[in-house]
Amino acid sequence: MDRPDSPAAAPSVERLASVFRVYQVRRDGDRLLYVGDPRIQPEAVERQLWEPFHDAGYEISLEREYTPVDETALPTHGWVLVARPYSIGVDGIPWTNILLGLLTVASTLLVGAVQWYNVDIASDPLGIFRAWPFVAAVLGVLAVHELGHYVASRYHGVDASLPYFIPFPTLIGTMGAVIRMKGRIPDRKALFDIGASGPLAGLVATVVVSAVGLQLDPVVTQEAMTASPDAPYVDFHNPLLLELIAFATGTLDTLRTQPLHPVVFGGWVGMFITFLNLLPVGQLDGGHIVRALYGKRQETIAAAVPAALFALAGYLYFLQDVTNAVGIWVMWGVLATGLAYAGPADPIRDSPLDTKRTVLGIFTFVLGILCFTPVPFELVT
Repeated sequence: MDRPDSPAAAPSVERLASVFRVYQVRRDGDRLLYVGDPRIQPEAVERQLWEPFHDAGYEISLEREYTPVDETALPTHGWVLVARPYSIGVDGIPWTNILLGLLTVASTLLVGAVQWYNVDIASDPLGIFRAWPFVAAVLGVLAVHELGHYVASRYHGVDASLPYFIPFPTLIGTMGAVIRMKGRIPDRKALFDIGASGPLAGLVATVVVSAVGLQLDPVVTQEAMTASPDAPYVDFHNPLLLELIAFATGTLDTLRTQPLHPVVFGGWVGMFITFLNLLPVGQLDGGHIVRALYGKRQETIAAAVPAALFALAGYLYFLQDVTNAVGIWVMWGVLATGLAYAGPADPIRDSPLDTKRTVLGIFTFVLGILCFTPVPFELVT
């Protein structure tokens, strides 16, 4: 639900009286500050008042000590109900998103041309554009994933930014993309839809990209790999989902025995990122889904995730004598610890999900497991 161009009149002080006793109303720029005391448990005030304020075009938060945005505004001590005007959609031209997107295209072109197409940039600068299929595959999968989140956020009236791509000129040319959630999530249904829409949309793009890439001529990649036969290279291991796609398209033997077109790697990236995002911890997609499915029990599940990742790293190192993948899972174990400590997103209303979404959530995690491989890649010397 999109709000009007300007917020309507905020709920009256009398409308707040049953849950929040208001002593004074102030302004801080475009924000309304209701100074007073909660009449009910503080954590319940936002749940009781969220809907009337949201319908009027405001996001609210109850804060114990409020720091003014406007330097001329007076500091406020005690409880303050802060009402901020919100808008759904894009205000003006998103220059930051555009700039980061262009930089990410450039970094992905560079990595694709050098690592996958064996282009000598110094002698053939325009040869960098030979890598455009690689760029389209990798960034296309990432974009569809993040746009899935964005569309679901718009549908549920939650303010969210357009995707921010992150340029990083190594391995795949990017560290992925993110959207920034700027509004509160109304209920567990919205939390589930926003969390699951990204992985599901991204996996549709991943399947398409992988199926197309498996049909393309692998000669380009073969030339790149054989240009320096003694040089170390990265060997990417196939998740089960990629094997299933190859089986369905009649290219399983090609996948297992022959060099592949770089577009296939775009599908591999989509699967790897999907698995990581579906870790049921913190505010990752998996954390959103589990929080929507199981409520506060998500925190118990999230606490086990770092232990599982550290155990996987230990298993590979001590029992399988694999060292290349250990660092990946140790790093993600550390990240998962921080995410679990930060906690999940809490919706305003905490009513249980319907059966259809519960089944879809379980199906989403099954797809995530199909994207898993214990050793995603290793350096072969």
